[in-house]
Amino acid sequence: MRHESHLEAGAGGGARYVQSWRPECDARAALVLLHGLAEHSDRYGELVARLVDLKIAVHALDHRGHGRSAGPRANIGRFAWLVEDAAARLAAARAEAPRRPLLLLGHSMGGAVALATALQHPVDALILSAPAVGADPHPPWVRVAIARLLSALAPSVGVLTLPSDALSRDPEVGRRYDADPLVYRGAIPARSIIELLDAMRDLRARAPLLRVPVLVMHGTADRLVPFAHCEPVYERLGSPDRTLLRFEGFYHELFNDPERARVFEALAAWIVRRL
Repeated sequence: MRHESHLEAGAGGGARYVQSWRPECDARAALVLLHGLAEHSDRYGELVARLVDLKIAVHALDHRGHGRSAGPRANIGRFAWLVEDAAARLAAARAEAPRRPLLLLGHSMGGAVALATALQHPVDALILSAPAVGADPHPPWVRVAIARLLSALAPSVGVLTLPSDALSRDPEVGRRYDADPLVYRGAIPARSIIELLDAMRDLRARAPLLRVPVLVMHGTADRLVPFAHCEPVYERLGSPDRTLLRFEGFYHELFNDPERARVFEALAAWIVRRL
């Protein structure tokens, strides 16, 4: 496996940390990987290794305000900027191998970005892991109103914390997450929360416009992005080739679950059939 990384200009200003992993032989396809809120792209090492074993070149970035990228910590600024950065990664991957299939994979917030990107830019297949595309239909409106006000006046003020024990059924995953210096462990800024909530409404409305093959994977015991909140969006996806896999009892990070071998096998089988 060959690894490369560098910094490049990102949407909305500031540098983005981008990296890629390529098989030693010619790649049969390329895949752009988008991580979730408060984390970073280095947390996907096992997934990357399995994809490279399938002779797939993997390209990733740290979102604005995340990992090694510039910006106020965990403050995405504008959701549209994340989509622009994802589109730039797709364009770079396409330019490198214009005649090979191009896949897009997003987890959690990265899943929302991936869906929004696939609705605007050409990809050959879309993979969503516990995507943050649906919210509680009956939210505490006072808290939302306060967060919206803070988003406008003090966008970096934190309004929501993410419990690390909800990531995986393996407690060690949460311990590593808490100890990772590149993971943001403070309260998530109001701007990020409001931008994501607004994006969810837009994605629900536009979901029927999706036409590319799509694989959705979600744990039924996910407390961070509950399956029940996202299922209405899944049902609206317009792709004729649509696969929804529910993993019973799994938490939010499917790729870090003790039974993740099942997830990797299902993912590999789906990809290979479409290559």
